[in-house]
Amino acid sequence: MDENNKSLWKQAIKWPLYSVAILPVFISGAYLLNAYEKVRISNLIAFTFAAIFILLWENLTNDLFDADTGIDEFKFHSIVNLIQNKKIISITAYTSLVIGLLIISIISISTSVNILILVGACCLLGYLYQGPPFRLGYQGLGEPLCWLAFGPLAYSAALIALNPLDIYLKSIPWKESLCLGSGPSMATTLVLFCSHFHQIIEDKRHGKISPLVRLGAKRGANLIPWIVLTIYLFQLFTIIYGFIPIFSLIFLISFPQAIKLIKLLKYSYNKPQAIKNCKFIAIKFQTLNGIGLIIGLILNYLIYK
Repeated sequence: MDENNKSLWKQAIKWPLYSVAILPVFISGAYLLNAYEKVRISNLIAFTFAAIFILLWENLTNDLFDADTGIDEFKFHSIVNLIQNKKIISITAYTSLVIGLLIISIISISTSVNILILVGACCLLGYLYQGPPFRLGYQGLGEPLCWLAFGPLAYSAALIALNPLDIYLKSIPWKESLCLGSGPSMATTLVLFCSHFHQIIEDKRHGKISPLVRLGAKRGANLIPWIVLTIYLFQLFTIIYGFIPIFSLIFLISFPQAIKLIKLLKYSYNKPQAIKNCKFIAIKFQTLNGIGLIIGLILNYLIYK
């Protein structure tokens, strides 16, 4: 395999993107450890693998659905363009979904059926995003769907699955999931938002009216600092409110990546080649933000519990 193909496969696999599936599980686990001094480790491990399998399904089917509309015709790192066998990709995708949901079902049987319902809702939103005949991502609804799936729904499911004292069994922990997951899921939504900067022309040509198609690259770039500020202010609010400890301010380790992203888009928003990888800067911001929260919660547990 030559260097060009290696690069294309690396872009196709998008392994850094899997942090968006893993972090809700670990942030929820760290929160429960700090709050109750223990966490269901077996469920944490199982839930993590399930989340990876389900996100693999999402990524593969998104490439398949985009191939059907022709929007990825010149996206050479699309898994469809690399493998050129939709049947194999489809079988792999739906096998991953079945495995992921099977793991979630096992967790649900031993804990609460609400876990399966919440994760099933996440999957439904994932299909509505790109799947026919809905393709809500083409109507500019991808970002709110992303926030819902990776925010309240994912965090509620993880909190129920990982709780060590059989709490949250009768009611879904919406308040806890909103306080814990709103900031990190907004950072995840930022990744999706940034992934369209370099392809605004292609999106518009194929009828994908993403928020950036509506806003334009310049106004979209000007929005990035406000999105980052909103994420930080909300997480700061949860600290002041006393929901998470002050050590959680370690989430500010993501600040250099935020500045890098803001500067890149401010000065190069109209240069598709220069900003084609800006989503990976957004992923680094999102990942470091989540890791900072995890470290802060665990550090507080180690010091005060």
